[in-house]
Order: sequence, then C-alpha cells, then structure tokens
Amino acid sequence: MLVDIHNHILPGLDDGPKSLEEALLLAENAVANGVSHVIATPHHKNRRYVNSPLTVKQAAKWLNDELLERSIPLHILCGQEIYFHNDMLQNIERDILCLGDNGKYLLLELPTYYFPTFIFDILLELQFLGYTPIIVHPERYDFLKKDKQLGYELVRRGALFQVNASTILGMNGLSLQRFAKDLIKHNLVHFIASDAHHYKERPFLIKEAYKYIQKKFTSQYVTYFMDNAKHVLEGSFLQPIPPISFKN
Repeated sequence: MLVDIHNHILPGLDDGPKSLEEALLLAENAVANGVSHVIATPHHKNRRYVNSPLTVKQAAKWLNDELLERSIPLHILCGQEIYFHNDMLQNIERDILCLGDNGKYLLLELPTYYFPTFIFDILLELQFLGYTPIIVHPERYDFLKKDKQLGYELVRRGALFQVNASTILGMNGLSLQRFAKDLIKHNLVHFIASDAHHYKERPFLIKEAYKYIQKKFTSQYVTYFMDNAKHVLEGSFLQPIPPISFKN
C-alpha cells in the first residue's frame, strides 16, 4: 500500500484537473507511481476556493465510481488543504474535513510570506480538540527559510511537516531542495506527498522521490514516511522521531 496524503485530483474544485478526462489521466499517473490510495485535498478557505466537506465527499464518490468503471486500481479518500486563518476553530466540526475523514489529521497551508503570530495558540487548541495538524510544504515558507529554528519549534509543539516530492527531486529549485534535505536531517519531515495537480505539469512523483531519499539518506527514512502516511489513512497513532534543534 502506497498512500499519498496531499493532491488535487478531484476535477473542477480548485486548480487541479479541469475535467474528468484530466482527472483520470492524473489517476493513471498515480497508479504508475505505485500509489494505491490518495487522500484528495482540494484547497479550502484560501481566499480563492471554498470546498465544504459535502462537496469533497460527493466529488470523491463520483470519481471513485468512474475509476471502478474503468478498472483503474486507485481509491480516493477525502480531505482538504485548509488555509490557516484566525477563525478556523469556529464551526470546525461542520466546516473542516480531516484527512481520510477519520477525525484525526488536518492538512494545513500557511501564508507564504509571513508568520502568523497566533499559530502556536491555534495549534495547541487543535491538539486539545484531538486533531493532529500537518503543515504542507514547509520548504516554501519564507519565514521558515529565514529562521529554521522556527520550524523546529512548530514540530516540537506538535505540528507535523509534509514536503513535496517535486521539491525533493530539485524541480522547484536547488535552494528549496537543500532546505528540504536540511529539514529531513533534523527529523522535521514526517511525510512526502505529491501535491499533484496535473498529469503533465504537476504529476505524481512520489516513487522517484522515495528513490532519491533512499539513495541520499537511507531506506529507513522511506519506510518511516510510508508508514506515517498509512497512519494518516487509518487514523491511527503516529510516533514522530524526536526533532533536532538547529541550535545544537
């Protein structure tokens, strides 16, 4: 079982596939990468797209039916890529969809250019409510690149990090690739995911990313990332490796 916890495979909901045909091509691309289960995570509350839990569930059921009819061996589960905002705790049970719809893991996108000062309070409250926050593509955030210790503090306080496969492969620039590798070395990465949007322009690259990690690091890291994704799928407990401070 190979699980991808972050992608935009559902057609017509955000900046992912525009049609069923494009979504099916992206699904075939996922299968070619060895992926068996994807948790679809359309953008939510990012000032451009709003995708309610009901909207996501209906779109996932429709795409699953189409995949079954065409004998494409991929199973779609539901989630959201939730843009971090200061009122996200309001109506959270009605408005927010956990990854795999299992009530535990939330996928959060932070602002790219500034650090929200209230983030630690909200992360703590989310954990009090029983949620585990997963922050997407930390390698993109300017404030983490400028202050790596801030990433350590986020993880130390209970957040998990998901790095994009394309970043690992250097497709988003060598600077981001180096930063992602630094995060791995400091035990600040818990998931590798595709963030796939399009079968050609932003495809699934997770198989190649795992190969790269095995070559540059060890196979233990690959096993760790794969097992963590399975925990998300199942809604089961995940024990992170203790993070290493950049001040050591």
